[in-house]
Amino acid sequence: MTNERKSIHGQWSSRLVFILAATGSAVGLGNIWKFPYITGENGGGTFVLVYLVCIALIGVPIMMAEIMLGRRGRQSPINTMKLLAHDERRNKNWVWLGWMGMVAGFLILSYYSVIAGWAMSYVFRTASGVFVGATADGVNSIFGDLVSDPERLLAWHTIFIVMTMIVVSRGVKHGLETAVRYLMPSLFVLLLMIVAYSMTTGYFMEGVRFMFTPGDISSEGVLIAMGHAFFTLSLGMGAIMVYGSYLPKGTSIAQATMFIAAADTIVALLAGLAIFPIVFR
Repeated sequence: MTNERKSIHGQWSSRLVFILAATGSAVGLGNIWKFPYITGENGGGTFVLVYLVCIALIGVPIMMAEIMLGRRGRQSPINTMKLLAHDERRNKNWVWLGWMGMVAGFLILSYYSVIAGWAMSYVFRTASGVFVGATADGVNSIFGDLVSDPERLLAWHTIFIVMTMIVVSRGVKHGLETAVRYLMPSLFVLLLMIVAYSMTTGYFMEGVRFMFTPGDISSEGVLIAMGHAFFTLSLGMGAIMVYGSYLPKGTSIAQATMFIAAADTIVALLAGLAIFPIVFR
């Protein structure tokens, strides 16, 4: 009977849409900003190798488990864990796992929304040409002016939250699906454009060698790589479980997870190839 449950919010229209949505959850600051940053601090190529191993051996199995739990419960992480604990006659305290995921998601939104506001502000600033010919000190001053203006920060943050509410309120098919169908391919195109620009800097091969040549890495670096594997795949925060609750019954969880992990990893590597040549310039 548990396999016949249906989400009250509907389900994804196809496996491709689910992969795009889950990849959209996984791809973000962790890939485009944090991955190049921590790779530069922790040994380059060796860190990348350890990170890839952690993704394959730890991240992928846990993501499969989260998707499977979500699809079986077909509800929020809290209600899913409560329901599954009842079905399997397990301790009812498993519900706290769902609560921890929901709290983690709220905390992540609390700072992601602020940074998203910064990004929206920078779109207009970049389009106006304010960064053309700007020095490092000038760019730092522009950012300092932004974060020191609470009214402007609140305005951009509010705009982003309202946009998010509109998408979520339209439901799975008319909201989330519509958004990811356009936004995720756009992200890949923009990233490829930046990589293409990096190829013109004259330092592209230096970036490639740094990312894929073995170097020294500390035990702390190994732990950072492992932690980043969790962060970059959005594990342990309820998001993947929620997306799994909308997954059609006949979709292969293993195949979908492999595609998501591959897309997430490709974005991280492309971000490194885009940023390191510019840094070395």
